[in-house]
Amino acid sequence: MSDAFHRECPARMVLDHVTSRWGVLVLTAMRERPLRFYELRAKIEGISEKMLSQTLRTLVRDGFVLRTVTPSAPPQVSYALTDLGQGITEPLQALFDWIRNHANAIVAAQAAHERQGGRAGSDITPVYGPPPTVNP
Repeated sequence: MSDAFHRECPARMVLDHVTSRWGVLVLTAMRERPLRFYELRAKIEGISEKMLSQTLRTLVRDGFVLRTVTPSAPPQVSYALTDLGQGITEPLQALFDWIRNHANAIVAAQAAHERQGGRAGSDITPVYGPPPTVNP
């Protein structure tokens, strides 16, 4: 079994691809049915053609998405989830739903933190290296 906490673990790379900003949205967008490129771009507001292309290439390479070209003039390309892709969208959809259901509470917590003069990460003290040793 892989341990994604280890730097060289292949699961970490897959985790990066699946949970990237656009990876989550592309995978969950295709959950109901195959979509063409322009449909994905229209459904996922704010994604550039370049990022959509790059994300789709990665997800096809990882085996989550199947790219199908239908010969016509011009050729029609559609993207569908593979069995592997369908399997990953179930937990992703649960995460997506949880975030959507709690977004207002999170935004309120962020605003409260800012009102108290906090900055992101300001209450975290970095530790560099092992603790100092004490000689008796």
